[in-house]
Amino acid sequence: MPAFRPARRPGDALPRRTMLRAAGVGLALPWLSAMDGRSSAVAGPLDETPLAPELPEIEQQDGPPRRFVAFTLSLGLLGENLYPEQTGKDWKPSRYLEPLTDLRDQLTLLSGVSHPGVRSGHRAEASLLTANPAGGNGRGRNTISLDQYLAKHLGATTRFPSLVLSGGGSNSPCYTDGGAMIPAQESVEELFADLFLEEDPDVRRLHTARAAHGRSVMDLVLDDANRLSREVGPGDRRRLDEYFSGVRDLEVRMAADERWAKAKKPQVDVEPPDEIRDANEFIAKQSLMASVVKLALETDSTRYVTHHIGGSNRTAPLPGVNTGWHSLSHHGKDEKKLEQLAIVEGALIASWADFLRSLSEVKESGRSLLDSTTVLLTSNLGNASNHDNRNMPVLLGGGGYKHAGHLAHDRSDNAPLPKLFTTIANRHGLAIDRFFGEPGTQSGLELA
Repeated sequence: MPAFRPARRPGDALPRRTMLRAAGVGLALPWLSAMDGRSSAVAGPLDETPLAPELPEIEQQDGPPRRFVAFTLSLGLLGENLYPEQTGKDWKPSRYLEPLTDLRDQLTLLSGVSHPGVRSGHRAEASLLTANPAGGNGRGRNTISLDQYLAKHLGATTRFPSLVLSGGGSNSPCYTDGGAMIPAQESVEELFADLFLEEDPDVRRLHTARAAHGRSVMDLVLDDANRLSREVGPGDRRRLDEYFSGVRDLEVRMAADERWAKAKKPQVDVEPPDEIRDANEFIAKQSLMASVVKLALETDSTRYVTHHIGGSNRTAPLPGVNTGWHSLSHHGKDEKKLEQLAIVEGALIASWADFLRSLSEVKESGRSLLDSTTVLLTSNLGNASNHDNRNMPVLLGGGGYKHAGHLAHDRSDNAPLPKLFTTIANRHGLAIDRFFGEPGTQSGLELA
């Protein structure tokens, strides 16, 4: 592959396989307008996507560290079974809220909320934690998801800055600041091993050597990179800046990997879990994965977790259910399908309630682990039957908020959900005033 050479003549195209080289190290480049012999200024400016501030002020937090766990669903939840008729704290349990009655002081329900401009049905999974319409419609680059935004600025103190998990059957809703989807870990056995089982010493030494070798790539090619930046147009410079920032971030993570490769993993008095092989047991798999997530939080192995439950058509082995979940979600108001769907969704929420309860039983510094962990349950679909992305189901548990019960917004003219994301970021000490360009915080939900 050709190495970069400065001082191209005007109109000369930069070879598409150009690499930055120094001291035997080669760094491949992303596609640039200059590779077609065009100035990137002529090609047009890149889309300016409004994000939360790149370098927010980080406020010091007292007490135990703050954590965030998102449980995300592909196929929505039936609003008529979820939301109580009453607003505020004195709600009477709906069908789905029965398993959560003992946790009402740790729970806020938001109705009538959605991401502005997101109208892409199932594909809006990509927008679920980013709030970016481009994520779902495929016409633009996605942006960073809430979990990764927290992990980017606050996740460096733990062995795993974040965990991205899945019950299988779908993509991940987690995206880097460059818009790349983060693949999800689906195996609970492998997750447990990564968290708590020590590697063979030879394997650990190999990981350490690889991390140390890869850390200095940008330092080695820096002079070549600077020369190239001076030779291209402003749009290409932006692309290069974003790309080089991504490489720098990777090097920081590799440096952390080197440090953690030398450190012993925490020990837990729990037998390694057995993988659930039956794909129909997606609710049991969710519960098993959640039990390992609890251990990860308890040992401070990570503070930011997303567990996505994709829209498979598996048939949950529950009494009264004989049809696949995806088919049930497209119920067309058929009463038999609605009843079966309610059984499946009720079991998912009961599993989520069990996770909240398990955190409440762990004590640290005189408080519960639930008090320091914001736990979100949501979906990209409000009505899966007609692929409607409005009226997203949103349940928020724990986190040390002054919980407000049922916060009801207009179901015809939804309130913007990114305001809640800003509130969550503020709770974790990131002093931002907007997320994905949507200013303000969630009204009615105060920080304790």
